[in-house]
Amino acid sequence: MKKLRSDSQQSLLQWVSQATGINSVGVKVRLRGNDLHILCEGEKCPQRWRTLSDLLHALQQTDLDALTKSEQPSIYQVFVYGRKKGEYRPQWCHRVYLNQLDRHLEQVELALLADAAKAPGGALILSNESLARRGDPNAIARYLSETLSAMGVGVRVKVKQDESSEDNTSDRLWILCQSNYSPDPSLIAEPVAQQLRQLKLAGYQDAVIVSQITGETNHNWRLRIDLTPPEVMLKEWARWGDVQAIARLLTAVLSDLQITVQVSLQESTLHIFCLPLANSLEDASAPDKALCIKKISQQLEAIAPQAILAATIYGQKTPDDKQPQWIDWLTLPANEYPALATPALELAAEGDEPAIIFLLERLLNPNLDRRLKTGGLRVLLRRKDDLYHIMCDAPICPSRKQVAPKVTQFIRQLNIAGIAGVRVYGRRAGNKEPFWHHGVDLAQRQRLVPEATPEFAATSEYVSDLITQDNDEAIFRPDLTTEEVHSFVSKVAQDWLETATTTWKKWLLNTQLFIETNQSVNQIPDSQGLKVALVWGTLGLLLTLQTDWILGYIVTRTLPTTASVNNVSPSSSSPAKSSLRESNHQNQRTAFFTSSSQPQNAAFNASGFTQEDDNQPPTLNAAPLREKANATAILLAARSSLPSFNVRQLDEQLALYRQRIARNGKPADVLIIGSSRALRGVDPMALSKALKRQGYANLDVFNFGINGATAQVVDFVIRQVLQPSELPKLILWADGSRAFNSGREDLTFQAIAASQGYEYVLQQAQTSSNSETPGNSTTGQNTTPQPNINPYQAFNQAFNQILGTVSTTYQNRNQVKALLQKQLESLPVLIASQNDQSQTTKIENSPDENLLLHAVDFDGFLPLSVRFNPARYYQKYARVIGKYDNDYKDFNLGGEQDAALQNVLQFTKSQNIQLVFINLPLTAEYLDSFRRQHEQEFQNYMLQIATSPNFIYRDISQLWPKTNEYFSDPSHLNRFGAYEVSQKLATDPMIPWPVK
Repeated sequence: MKKLRSDSQQSLLQWVSQATGINSVGVKVRLRGNDLHILCEGEKCPQRWRTLSDLLHALQQTDLDALTKSEQPSIYQVFVYGRKKGEYRPQWCHRVYLNQLDRHLEQVELALLADAAKAPGGALILSNESLARRGDPNAIARYLSETLSAMGVGVRVKVKQDESSEDNTSDRLWILCQSNYSPDPSLIAEPVAQQLRQLKLAGYQDAVIVSQITGETNHNWRLRIDLTPPEVMLKEWARWGDVQAIARLLTAVLSDLQITVQVSLQESTLHIFCLPLANSLEDASAPDKALCIKKISQQLEAIAPQAILAATIYGQKTPDDKQPQWIDWLTLPANEYPALATPALELAAEGDEPAIIFLLERLLNPNLDRRLKTGGLRVLLRRKDDLYHIMCDAPICPSRKQVAPKVTQFIRQLNIAGIAGVRVYGRRAGNKEPFWHHGVDLAQRQRLVPEATPEFAATSEYVSDLITQDNDEAIFRPDLTTEEVHSFVSKVAQDWLETATTTWKKWLLNTQLFIETNQSVNQIPDSQGLKVALVWGTLGLLLTLQTDWILGYIVTRTLPTTASVNNVSPSSSSPAKSSLRESNHQNQRTAFFTSSSQPQNAAFNASGFTQEDDNQPPTLNAAPLREKANATAILLAARSSLPSFNVRQLDEQLALYRQRIARNGKPADVLIIGSSRALRGVDPMALSKALKRQGYANLDVFNFGINGATAQVVDFVIRQVLQPSELPKLILWADGSRAFNSGREDLTFQAIAASQGYEYVLQQAQTSSNSETPGNSTTGQNTTPQPNINPYQAFNQAFNQILGTVSTTYQNRNQVKALLQKQLESLPVLIASQNDQSQTTKIENSPDENLLLHAVDFDGFLPLSVRFNPARYYQKYARVIGKYDNDYKDFNLGGEQDAALQNVLQFTKSQNIQLVFINLPLTAEYLDSFRRQHEQEFQNYMLQIATSPNFIYRDISQLWPKTNEYFSDPSHLNRFGAYEVSQKLATDPMIPWPVK
């Protein structure tokens, strides 16, 4: 239920109190959609007609919309209630239509004169439905608000000229639904469709329903309602010989004569029984023969039903009469025109597309009444080469399990020549892209890379138009079967595998360490094999010892110089000198990244990326760049007593966060957590400043994003790694569906689970749970549990110690590594390749994530200035469609990721921490049909979870699908997008930001 804002509520309360004379304490107002509810109460229940009279006179002189905020929907009707204080239910209720105030006043004045309100009488109040039938947009909006206002949805209606109509006589009805949330389309589709079709509006082809959240500019979803009159739908089916449609049309024609009909079809003859209506069967005679024959013949001649050659008409008093009162015969147009004599099923078997569409629609719409009420399920057909592409759409997206098997089985039974497969799609009416697809091959198909799937337009007028033309480059499509891909890959890889195997085999045989499997063992005696092994082993040992001696000699000569340099310690006596050294160090780093043989501003800007072109996009807003924390994070992680988690970024983020807690003396107020999408997608500084403008001063925000973090990783960090004293007041979990897919391989969590830090945390938790007594608490704090070492690890450590005592270079292995790397980098070939690689790295739109691990600032945020340009990006990186994306592999929202989410929900509830999940934006380049389907599954999944206490779900995934300037790659935001997301989150009224 939508409540008024405080200032609007105060204005309405004062206005009602002044109009009725009731103290403002006894008045309550509430807005719900387009309805205003006013409750009047007192020590005695207010008089109904006197209160209404005062309110109606005040309404005539007041514009209610002026008393509310501009973004709130217009008020169409007012509900007035009266009750006694202390009672739960009102004693009376009255509905007032604001467009009929004069009629209401007349009714109220007559009731006052009657002195009882027992016989109100007076003017006739027209219903909103009767006014809406005239086609007035405001009346239609009031009519729809009767249903939608109960859901908290406001309605506005506009009429636009349909540009696709050739004669410009057909209009389109646009219905804008505004609410504080995004309602499920399935809740609105059928009720609104039935209401609109019940009006039988003339001159409207269809209606488009657009849902929009109050305060936002983009719509959430769109829905199309077919307003084709029921009579036209019946005539379309009757044209193909549908018996039920013919019976309804004939009944409508004869209803004025108080006659009903019953129709049946036997072979190619239509049998029509004419009966008087049920309320006049007792004394009625058989229907008039001449009138019945005239009406029926005119209708059947106009319809010209397919494959029905004749009609037999009977006149009866009652349905039980064995002998009709009269009988007559008619010859229909199909008897004269051979084109009309062929049944629809035979035409469909010959490939006639209109016949196939009719039979499919009849198959998928078994309930004729439901089709006439809602518009039913519509079928669009398109043939491409040897494939049938069939789109099924309805106000509610058809179920794949119910539709796809029926369609494929029907096409299979037709056995159409030249058709080797069928592709079935399902969508909600009004969308161009399908929600699901289903493909079946009816015969063996040799094509490995089929043409692009046709995109069906939202209306049938453009069904023949395809976005992808025949001359377009072939691309992989989701309808490519596994067998086709497997056969293609097998043929391509077979030759390559044989060639590679032969080459390796020859090389291994030349070493004389290997023999062929089919070679007799007797050809090589055991003594000779032992000699060969001894020779190779001796040579390898001598080579190892000699190499160790040479490297040790080289390192010994270079070690003093290196040591003297490393042992120089900077003086910290002067702050000026310290700042000077930091400045020089920063200048050296800048010079390293910007030095080039080209002029300073020739190709690269200060951030190391290519400069913008002349047609560069406009300047975008972003928070200023802060000092990088990579060096500090590495040092803190190295000094930490906690073992590593095998994920370097987790170690460094944890070290930065704990340093922040030690400096501030308290944990962060808001902790942002998630994968790389959170790491790049929410700017703590921008969020903190925006919240300060909203009245939330001095909130500390930290970004704890980790590349590759799934729900299991987030659960481990929140419940196991962070101590209770380190937990924030609010957790902002920013991510998407990929983090909850239990079908993918969770590499990040596997790396953490195999680490010593993981074992340490679990042992620490077990120790703390076992040491509840005071005597054990001290011991648990002073001793650090050591991880278990298996025999393999013990042998490896002992062997390394023995080799260290023998080898001359083992103790100085780091110096050897640095020396070799320096010598290799000095080679001319490697210098040229490194220069090319460094320039290429700067030009690329999406640098490798491993290089970006060290670029976070002291707020834990990774600011990227690069802007996603598809034309450049896909020159460097392959375009991976959703079907082959490992992040969506075996997509499953259950399993271990769901269990991790439930653990987080229970933990945050027990700790009284508010958990908010943000579904971050994605680009249209990323969201293909496969990913959109799973994103919709994720939406439904999160909406179910959103019923949990202490959990709020906010979806902004479709915020900027076309604004590539806010992204660094197809699925990650840059710092400009992160700034805009932070501004939007700060003004989101649904997020309960902590108050100091």
